[in-house]
Amino acid sequence: MSAPRIAVLGAGANGAAIGADLTLAGEDVTLIEQWPEHVEAMRERGVTITMPGETLVVPVRVMHLCEVATLREAFDVVLVLVKAYDTRWAVQLIEPYVARDGLVAGVQNGMTIDVVAEVVGLERTMGSVIEITGMMMEPGVVERHSGHDRSWFAVGAVEDATRGREDEIARLLAHSGTVEVVEDIRATKWMKLVSNATTLVTTAILGLSMVEADRLPAMRELMIRSGEEALEATTLLGNPTLPIFGLRPADVATPSTVVPTLLDTLLGGFVMPDSITTILQDWMKGRHSEVDELNGHVVATLAALGRPAPVNAAVVDFAHRIERGEIEPSPAHLGALLEAAGIPSL
Repeated sequence: MSAPRIAVLGAGANGAAIGADLTLAGEDVTLIEQWPEHVEAMRERGVTITMPGETLVVPVRVMHLCEVATLREAFDVVLVLVKAYDTRWAVQLIEPYVARDGLVAGVQNGMTIDVVAEVVGLERTMGSVIEITGMMMEPGVVERHSGHDRSWFAVGAVEDATRGREDEIARLLAHSGTVEVVEDIRATKWMKLVSNATTLVTTAILGLSMVEADRLPAMRELMIRSGEEALEATTLLGNPTLPIFGLRPADVATPSTVVPTLLDTLLGGFVMPDSITTILQDWMKGRHSEVDELNGHVVATLAALGRPAPVNAAVVDFAHRIERGEIEPSPAHLGALLEAAGIPSL
């Protein structure tokens, strides 16, 4: 059997790091990226991956997004690492170049499974969860804060059509970190959303690293309550509370400690003291963020279930104000954010 042809669709910090790992492992992989300067830098110098204690420079095969139309062979596997809000058009772009029996996995934040399935069909869709902390502020250079031993993935079939094929994706992601094959990928992705709702946008509003924000008692309370609203949403949907990040079922068996446990596990094992979230990185670059796909999804889900989400609603509002240019990320917003979320200052 010939080696699978792999596309990494979206070669930002995580996509480039995974693409580099696959390249080093001898896989037949092509990176596809929409940032022209980044593509040209990787073509000229390879991709540089800086990690704690190690720096790699890896020559990679990379294409501009506009060059997809020149492809003549189909990919057996597509790992989608674009922003959640770019998923539909990106998967539509690559769909004609996915083998009839190929697999497309959204290795992303957000609940993108159904978007992928609507484009390529359930029979070619595999679900995935990612936890890698990294930054990319310069074309061709990735700061990977979580090395291979501090990176975690989950892979799971969406429907029976792909059950039994999980290892086709898990084997590839294992080059980049620990991989768990799970039975309920939707519930697992919701658990990652609980973690994301706790940390990504909340800490970005203050312009702080996750660790710095967590050290502020009032901010930690807001972060936990934001995650608890997400946990309420997934619970009301009928999803089980599942362990992620290598935790055990017993670690998430007590509802009142689930969110603090996820937060402390993330901060203690997957990030560095100065790690800022992808949301804050986007704002530093003047870009739109995934707030609507994260905290906004929590608000919309609970609203559909007849429940309020005051903390996530406040987080979304402040994020939108930042993206409209009305305010800048700053610790000075903490008091107003707490008031908007209905949380007394500690």
